[in-house]
Amino acid sequence: MTPVLKSDVVVLGAGAAGMMCAIEAARRGRCVTVIDHARAPGEKIRISGGGRCNFTNMHCTPANFISSNRHFAISALASFTQHDFIDRVRARGIAFHEKTLGQLFCDGSARDIITMLTDDMRDAGARLELATDIHEVGRLDTGFEIRTSGGTWQAQSVVVATGGKSIPKMGATGFGYDIANKFGHAITETRAGLVPFTWASNMHDSWGGLSGVSLDVHAACNGTSFDEAMLFTHRGLSGPAMLQVSSYWREGDSVTIDLSPGFDLAGHVKAERANRPKVSIWTVLSEVLPKRLAQQLGAKAGTEACRLADLSNAAIEEIVDGVRAFSIVPGGTEGYRTAEVTLGGVDTAQINQKTMESRHVPGLHFIGEVMDVTGHLGGHNFQWAWSSGAAAGRSV
Repeated sequence: MTPVLKSDVVVLGAGAAGMMCAIEAARRGRCVTVIDHARAPGEKIRISGGGRCNFTNMHCTPANFISSNRHFAISALASFTQHDFIDRVRARGIAFHEKTLGQLFCDGSARDIITMLTDDMRDAGARLELATDIHEVGRLDTGFEIRTSGGTWQAQSVVVATGGKSIPKMGATGFGYDIANKFGHAITETRAGLVPFTWASNMHDSWGGLSGVSLDVHAACNGTSFDEAMLFTHRGLSGPAMLQVSSYWREGDSVTIDLSPGFDLAGHVKAERANRPKVSIWTVLSEVLPKRLAQQLGAKAGTEACRLADLSNAAIEEIVDGVRAFSIVPGGTEGYRTAEVTLGGVDTAQINQKTMESRHVPGLHFIGEVMDVTGHLGGHNFQWAWSSGAAAGRSV
């Protein structure tokens, strides 16, 4: 008969949040075991940021997060800030740089962050059990029993850090939601977030031909907007601006895009009318916008041959308005296959915001992406992993 293994704390998931939690708990003298079905820890860290890991954001605040309770993340983010994590990165001698909008990336490899975390776990005495399937989590009078492919564990506390459904090819599942449901926790609606849009069927043939065209835009959906880059693909629209607004989009909603933000496009066209009256308006616009995009917009508007001399101020402004408020209704998104995060998750109303502990079941904690807390693109989701993991690790 396989002996029952004992641990003060069992963390389910060796991702960013789970490893941070294990470090903090083990440093307090707790006996900690981290269990994951993957063969290596921190797989999402490894692939993030093009392999360089956008590990946090200099400007991270609670305003950068989506949740049914917009106040929930405040305490954890304040208790372990981006600056606290940056201090650890610096102390380890990991070189990094800042990109646009406060995004911090490793100069070398994302593996530097994984190594930092696994070294800290080892030095603190946390145990890491990889390639181990978790079969069932049950309640005992003295805590919890966790049945796995590697044996049965008993622990005083369990921390669920299993992530969401995004990128299933890396082993992502809804297992954490199943555990939450089993113990009486509600799950807010889950859907793919930070994900590219796909064309509606009536746009694919014409707009798909712009694949590879990119430009900076102002994109808005349901009252929220972002100023970042957009990329046309053969499947739809991608790039940071589209990933950001995808988290606010619902099926059937339109996305409004200013294709020339911060530039007096109408004034420029009117000035060119005086200088080059015989030139088409779309020739002028192709000097401001990517040429293929301008040609496509002109073809769709049916005004590609319009000479500037033949256009009144009102006609120019109408055409320019179509560029400044280009509106589409996407056919959908690429879904969890390419989504960077899962929106929704374990309802925060039933979680202590300072400790991440269940209000229903003492000793049960939820951290990271499995919760109904989702950050904007640019390192915010990793910061939530560090912050929520630290909050739980300091209380288990």
